[in-house]
Amino acid sequence: MTNVRTISLSLALALTAIAPAAATARNGADDPPGDDRGGQRVADDSGGSSSGSGSSGGAKANRRLVTGTCTGRSSAKLKVKPDDGRLETEFEVDQNRNGVRWRVTLRRNGAIAVTTRATTRAPSGSFSVERRLANRAGSDTISARATSPSGEVCTARVTI
Repeated sequence: MTNVRTISLSLALALTAIAPAAATARNGADDPPGDDRGGQRVADDSGGSSSGSGSSGGAKANRRLVTGTCTGRSSAKLKVKPDDGRLETEFEVDQNRNGVRWRVTLRRNGAIAVTTRATTRAPSGSFSVERRLANRAGSDTISARATSPSGEVCTARVTI
């Protein structure tokens, strides 16, 4: 009986250690401390700096994170990285106001890939739209656009 408890406890502890808390970060919670305006610009692998990690062998060099532009006081960022033959794409807008419903469009090479709505949520007053898009041969340009009910527009674009 004691062996069964020991094994069960060991398995529970091992599973707890395996499940990273950071993997569940949402709505800006994955930003570094002190970063409440949408992160930093990370250059591509053709020169400049890069940060972060990725999967699928060499994705660190292929990861792109760009700071977008907004017509108002909001901030935006677009992250794209290759993952298992697809492009893991995340567009985040931080308005610092909860409950605002934005229209969001993601395009790949000019063609609409996603059209959706997203609502800013507590605690940061931001939203994030995450999708895995097709990764065709050659480079792809991913662009994102979000429009608020007041008419504010946030955009970002990255080529990978």
